[in-house]
Amino acid sequence: MKLSRYLELFIENDLAEKMVFLSGPRQVGKTTLAKTFLKKEGDGYYNWDRREDRKKILSAFWPATPATIILDELHKYQRWKSWIKGEYDTHGRRIRFLITGSARLDVYRRGGDSLQGRYHAHRLHGFSIGEILKTSQTLVPGKPIEFPDHYDQNIIPSLFRFGPFPEPFLKQNERSLRRWRRERLDRFFREDVRELENIRDLSSMELLAELLEGRIGSPLSLQSLREDLEVSHRAVTHWMEILERLYYCYKVSPFTHKAYRSLKKASKVYLWDWSAVPEEGSRFENLVAGHLLKFKHALEDQEGYRIGLHYLRDADKREVDFLMTFDHKPWFAVECKKGGRTVNPALKYFGERLKIPYLYQLVLEGKEDFLDGQVRVLPAAKFLSVLP
Repeated sequence: MKLSRYLELFIENDLAEKMVFLSGPRQVGKTTLAKTFLKKEGDGYYNWDRREDRKKILSAFWPATPATIILDELHKYQRWKSWIKGEYDTHGRRIRFLITGSARLDVYRRGGDSLQGRYHAHRLHGFSIGEILKTSQTLVPGKPIEFPDHYDQNIIPSLFRFGPFPEPFLKQNERSLRRWRRERLDRFFREDVRELENIRDLSSMELLAELLEGRIGSPLSLQSLREDLEVSHRAVTHWMEILERLYYCYKVSPFTHKAYRSLKKASKVYLWDWSAVPEEGSRFENLVAGHLLKFKHALEDQEGYRIGLHYLRDADKREVDFLMTFDHKPWFAVECKKGGRTVNPALKYFGERLKIPYLYQLVLEGKEDFLDGQVRVLPAAKFLSVLP
């Protein structure tokens, strides 16, 4: 089964204006997506890891006719920013440059402004329900979300089990998933981490990644991790920053507001590959987080909106899993439940205190769709199917 990716049209349109930087986790499909833009004889794909390609890149011997040039892993060239700036300024009217890479490209992209105004940036996510079923809708921030009367809930068990990354999801095989995950993590630490930082205690950093699998959806205590690993607070903080930069995990921060005594510091952590989360309730919450983050990035990268993804928790330990904001104002809140009809009272509490326009409780197991006051309880597949 071959699926076209949700960013194809956006990248195609952006390439007509500027360079395009495409970043995302290892093995999420960046190179495969990029190669779909190689359509003419003069188009070319060059990978910095190949010696022959390196020579061709540095020689900058581009076609004399309009062409698309893909430069993969270019960030490994120390002076890549100034180099690509020169190439774009010289050949940008004729050559469409598509720069692909993992987090390291994203890190360096953030670090300098010499390329400002010369590129559009996109962050590629794994598969989601809306992308697979092609049921996603154009959603306007701040406006209500319209849900279809009919939806397909058969895809969510596969995503829940095999995760969002193309290879294991398309194979749908437990053995292949285990091997893929082990090989991906091995290359992640042996190649990606070492290229970004000189980590002396790599084994402890790998153990940190394993510990995170059991802390999904809970406020993260760096002090607890430091004690478990028997390392310094500085080391744990540094390792967490690297894991985030390399798209292994991401944090969701608490939403703060004067209307209630909010938890202000402790973020929750989620994995880009939610199939690695052992506990099913936490994995479901991670799956929803992944869909919401993809939605946030789509609205930011393709539409230019300011979108926030947070969670709600106050000093009395009332908590709601997610809050999406638009221009720093609450848009909708989401609570995740494996099953049942009982609504989390915190949803109503925060809805009233913060004047959240739309309140949803998503249920993994169940088909019922009903209103309980201002809270709409509905199947997770129905809600997630309209997101990108």
